[in-house]
Amino acid sequence: MTEKPPPGRFSGAVVMVTGGAQGIGRGIAEAFHAAGATVVVADLDAAHPARAEAVRLDVRDPASVTAAFEQITSRYGGLDTLVNCAGIYPNTSLLDLSLAEWDEVYAVNVRGVMLTSQAFARASGRWAGGRRIVNVSSGAARSARVGAAHYCSSKAAVEMLTKVLALELAPSGITVNAVAPGLIEVPATAALTPEYVATLVAGQPVHRMGTPAEIARACLFLADPDSSFVTGSVFDVDGGFLAGTTLPPS
Repeated sequence: MTEKPPPGRFSGAVVMVTGGAQGIGRGIAEAFHAAGATVVVADLDAAHPARAEAVRLDVRDPASVTAAFEQITSRYGGLDTLVNCAGIYPNTSLLDLSLAEWDEVYAVNVRGVMLTSQAFARASGRWAGGRRIVNVSSGAARSARVGAAHYCSSKAAVEMLTKVLALELAPSGITVNAVAPGLIEVPATAALTPEYVATLVAGQPVHRMGTPAEIARACLFLADPDSSFVTGSVFDVDGGFLAGTTLPPS
């Protein structure tokens, strides 16, 4: 049975999830709602989880970011937690990689995190539990993948950005951490080859894909008042993939 967060745990908190209309972001948005938060799904996609506030947001565009944050803080009087989950993962070999595609990955995956974090830090909070930024990284930040030079390096940038933001925003009472998922079972996973999935799963201690709910629980912890002494950290939720390859006894 999947453990559910205590009801009302985030009662009174306003939480924005970028990229929250589908996949991992949707799972995160649903978990915060179940825990009592007012959830704002900020996405280019008009679809969003039931009972969540929706705001259109293009994380690449400073004007769109400013407008979205002004809309939400005006409506709710503040914003308490930001989960940066918007991201793209194209697969292109180095020799076929165009500058436009490289720039697009960095615009969404890195510049988007910077712009939304900057807007969040400038906004006011309203919840007594504290203010939090949780960035969704990837095991690919520290595990190279063929065809993912842009994606892997962008997620490595997100992890270092997380640490810098933790230093800069600590005086404002904002903690900044990252969650690094492994292979998660979402609709987009269906585009991966069976060979890729089987090889990755076989090489990690927990021989299965993870779920959006498991990533969401890590985000809930990092947004909780109980995590107030945790900042600048990367929380791997990857079935042990980054711990090393499972080998037989030597």
